[in-house]
Order: sequence, then C-alpha cells, then structure tokens
Amino acid sequence: MMRLSISHLFLAGLVSISTVGADPRPSHAAPGTKRIDICHGYGCAFRSRLDLGPGDAKRFASILAAGRSSPKAERAAIAQAVAYFEKRAQQVTGVRDAPQSKFGASKIKGQMDCVDESTNTDALLRYLGGRGLLRHHKVEAKTSRGFLLDGRYPHWTAVVRAPDGVKWVVDSWYAPMGGAPDIIPLSDWKQRGVLESGALN
Repeated sequence: MMRLSISHLFLAGLVSISTVGADPRPSHAAPGTKRIDICHGYGCAFRSRLDLGPGDAKRFASILAAGRSSPKAERAAIAQAVAYFEKRAQQVTGVRDAPQSKFGASKIKGQMDCVDESTNTDALLRYLGGRGLLRHHKVEAKTSRGFLLDGRYPHWTAVVRAPDGVKWVVDSWYAPMGGAPDIIPLSDWKQRGVLESGALN
C-alpha cells in the first residue's frame, strides 16, 4: 500500500505532462519494425524508443493466438502480451519499474506513474489492433478516475471494448514491470482508488 497526501500528489505531478527527454538514437525505425515511444519518469518526462521487429511480431501473434476462442480468452492473452511488452520496454529504459508510484521517483528514468503506464499500454494495444491480432476487442480512448475532492487520487488506464459493448480496463500500474495487468470491467475500476486513512485501495 502507498501512503498519500494531497500535497504529495501535487508534488509528484501524477497528472502533469513534463518536458520530454530526448532519445539520442536515430529517429527513424529500421525496415520491418514498428517504433513505439516508451514513456517513463512520470508524466512522460522521458521517452525511449522501442523498435518492435519481426521477432516481436511473431511473439505477439503467438500470444494472441491463444485468445481466439472467446473475449475472455483474448483478455487473458492481452495480459500476457502486456507482460512481454513491458519486459521489452525494460530493455530500452535500462531500469525495472517498481509497482505503483513512489513519490520520490518522479523524474527518475525508468520509473513510471499511471500516465506513463497507461500511455505505453495504449500504444501496445493499438499496435496489436493494427496488426489484426485483436479479434474480440476494440481499443478505446484512455480514461481516468478520481479528482482528489472525491477522496480518490487521479489515475489513468488503457481501455478495450468487448463485442457486447462492455469496456474493460487494462491497468498495468499495480503490478511489477513484466507482471500481469489488472483487466476488469471499467464500471468496477471506476469504483476503486479510494483513499482510506491515507492508504490507496
């Protein structure tokens, strides 16, 4: 659990977008690769370029193939895809992100808040969708919950929509880097994040 206060929230800059750190590597991706900018440092303070090549494409195709049978199976496959993606992201940031946000880690390369996590997960989901690997879900716009005055801190997540219209969050903030994200109905997720005695629920 993480101890929070309103003053800490503002100091951490969980919902602010900071100056983007430049990646010194070439700005163009090699043929046959898809470049994704990995956000880290809180509020996308830094961006590191991750080039997903043919080997990555095959790995994602294999992972998502296990989810073809149903929306439920595909959500389980999405969780595995996020875990693999985060391990690849660690290779370019050079640091393993700790689970949840530590306020002292703001502007530290490799550490991620919910803005970083949701942006990276959304980019992955759009990559998977663009390759036709998501058969049962459509990628929706990111969403947030909480605004301090309601007793919850601001928190962002990526979202997918199932064929029945139900929206599901893919929230990778709670787990260690490379761990399985929370994939739960958006309606349930919206009720979480309550601050009780300074602790995050």
